[in-house]
Amino acid sequence: MFGRPAILTSFAVALAPLPAFAEDCKQARAIYADPAGGYELRFEPVGSEAAVTSNHFKISIAGTALLLDGVVLPSGEPERPNGIVMNNCPTGDVTGAELTACTVWQGPIYAVDSAGTVGLLQGETAPAARQILLPDFGPSLRQSSAWGKGKATSDSSDVFEFKACAG
Repeated sequence: MFGRPAILTSFAVALAPLPAFAEDCKQARAIYADPAGGYELRFEPVGSEAAVTSNHFKISIAGTALLLDGVVLPSGEPERPNGIVMNNCPTGDVTGAELTACTVWQGPIYAVDSAGTVGLLQGETAPAARQILLPDFGPSLRQSSAWGKGKATSDSSDVFEFKACAG
């Protein structure tokens, strides 16, 4: 009786965007955010079936123009997905010292599914994970070239929650 007429309420609900679910999105299009909302991790297509990387992503930091590049490479024994997050790395023939200087974080990447099971990050064509875990990303970020004035100045969680699916 009070408030909006039922027809207007139904119309507003029908126009509201439906929430995106991780299972309905491919990993290559998944977008994640840390709990505080200051960091966004956005996967993107690798772009080549011949690539040695299984996933590509970018991490943006609210309030800055900083955009960190990330790649996932299968490595180790047993083989598992290992990620590298870089800040403005040089291209071409680079030295180990140059690569170390621009590396923000490196380590295994874990995925959490909708049942809460922790596993390894799957390739770009798999359904998106509900959460992405980058162990020790926060502390590594503080010690990297991406930290400081005009760059990252707020802590990041190691956990990124599914937020949306890119169009």
